[in-house]
Amino acid sequence: MTEFNFLDDNSGNELLDADTLAVTELIKDREIPRFITIEGPIGVGKTTLAKRLAESFNYETLLERPEENPFLAGFYKNRRQNALATQLFFLFQRAQQIQDMRQQDLFSPVRISDFLIEKDRLFARANLEDNEFALYEQVYSQITIDAPKPDLVIYLQAPVEALMDRILKRGISEERNIDRDYLELLNEAYSEFFLYYDDAPLLIVNCADIDFINNDDHYLTLIDYMLNVRGGRHYFNPTIFS
Repeated sequence: MTEFNFLDDNSGNELLDADTLAVTELIKDREIPRFITIEGPIGVGKTTLAKRLAESFNYETLLERPEENPFLAGFYKNRRQNALATQLFFLFQRAQQIQDMRQQDLFSPVRISDFLIEKDRLFARANLEDNEFALYEQVYSQITIDAPKPDLVIYLQAPVEALMDRILKRGISEERNIDRDYLELLNEAYSEFFLYYDDAPLLIVNCADIDFINNDDHYLTLIDYMLNVRGGRHYFNPTIFS
């Protein structure tokens, strides 16, 4: 059983906020997955949810760093011209993050990640021409990636219209050139990938009409549901909020 200390070391006897108290009560005497991975297409909210769960559980995070990829802005403007460089940068970056985690002996502490390393090939297959993908596969095969297996994977789904709206609202300049066709391509690739995924317990969430950030009831209901997942494939039904 994972134990938690929700008090800030510098807060002394300060009262816990309402969100922390609600989560503390919800998880009392329940087994918590030690390594949670959240996945989904651009704009679905995986990083935001990862950060909130990490704050609630006092977990460390392993997050993607797309802002460090110097090829990404060019990729969104011209995918075919910049796809290979963009994909190889992400591959090396993600592999290095996992290696650093291993070297720092951070596998034992609990944590939340907003990416599966296996999804790198998903993006590569979707974005690269056949000859580029063959080159990518050669590079991938030469890299040693000893990624830890998640105790729970949460796959966030949303229709393209919702993704476009969220991307527009968050206003990241590099993402202004993302088009509908690309998001449809990613949604299809993710759906196919998780159709056959069985490496860890999987929770599939249709989050088109769910607000995990601003609606505490939605957020707490998700936590309650995910703590009941012990194996296999599960679906979080948004109609419970209707």
